[in-house]
Amino acid sequence: MKPPSRWTRLLQGLPGWVRRWLVRPGLVPPATIPATLWQQTLGRLPWLAGLGPDEQARLRELCARFLAEKEFHGAQGLAVSDAMALAVAAQACLPLLYWGTDALDWYDDFVGIVLHPDEVLAPREALDEAGVLHHWQEPLIGEAMAGGPVMLAWSHVQGDRQAQTEGHNLVIHEFAHKLDLRGKPAGSDANGCPPLPAGFMGLGPGAARQRWQQDWSAAYAEFCQQLELAERFGQPAPWLDPYAAQAPAEFFACACEAYWVARERFALEFPQLAPLLDAFFRRPPR
Repeated sequence: MKPPSRWTRLLQGLPGWVRRWLVRPGLVPPATIPATLWQQTLGRLPWLAGLGPDEQARLRELCARFLAEKEFHGAQGLAVSDAMALAVAAQACLPLLYWGTDALDWYDDFVGIVLHPDEVLAPREALDEAGVLHHWQEPLIGEAMAGGPVMLAWSHVQGDRQAQTEGHNLVIHEFAHKLDLRGKPAGSDANGCPPLPAGFMGLGPGAARQRWQQDWSAAYAEFCQQLELAERFGQPAPWLDPYAAQAPAEFFACACEAYWVARERFALEFPQLAPLLDAFFRRPPR
C-alpha cells in the first residue's frame, strides 16, 4: 500500500477503542486500498468472483476499516505484508458484508491478529474424573479466544484453493467463532448459538432462538451419525469437514466457512441450514 497518511499514522498510535470510534463512516477515513492490490486479492480468492461490483466495493470499504482498526503481528519471524493482511481482512469481512455500517462491531472485542508461518503446538491441561491432571500439546492452525486475539497459520490461510472452494476456509472458520462468542458472558465458550438479528425469519426473539437451536441440533446429530457410519462401516463420508463433529461450536464454524465459499453445495448438503444462514447473514437471494 502507499505510505500511510498523517491521519493513518495518528490512528495507529491510538488505543484500539479510540480507533474503532474514529474509523466510522463520516469521521476519519481509513487508508485507501490500492486498486491493483485489491484486484490481486480478488483473483486469489475465487469465491469472491460471484460478488457484484457494488458488493465488491462494499467489501473493499469494510476491509479498509478493518485494517485501520486491527493490528497484525507475525510470529516466529514471519513478516506480514500488505497483501497478507488484506487477504485475511477480505475473508474476515465477507460474513459482515450485508450487515450495514456497524458490521465491524461484531469484531470489537479484540485488536490483534497473529500470523504464524505454520501450525503451532499449544499447551493444554485437563482434570479427569479421578482428579488426575493431564498435560499435552495440541497442534493448532487457528484459534479465536473470547476477548483475545485471533491466531492463524499462514500456510493454511493460503491453503489449497481447490480445497477452499470445496468448503474449507480457515479465516472464516475462526472469525465465525468470534461471531458465536459475541455477547456471551466473560469466560463462556462458543456454543454454535450467536446473537440473532431482530426479526430473524419473521420470528420473535424466543421463537427465533428455538428455531435456530432445534434445526442446528438436528443437523449436528445427523452429521455425527453420518460420520460414524462412514468411519465404522465404510459408508460415504459427509461432505463437510469431519472436524465439525467435535462440538456444536465447531459444527457452526465449519458450516459458516462452507456456506461462504461454496453456497450452492452447502445448500444441497444442508437444505435446512442454508435458509438459517441466509437470514443470519442477511444475504439477499441470487
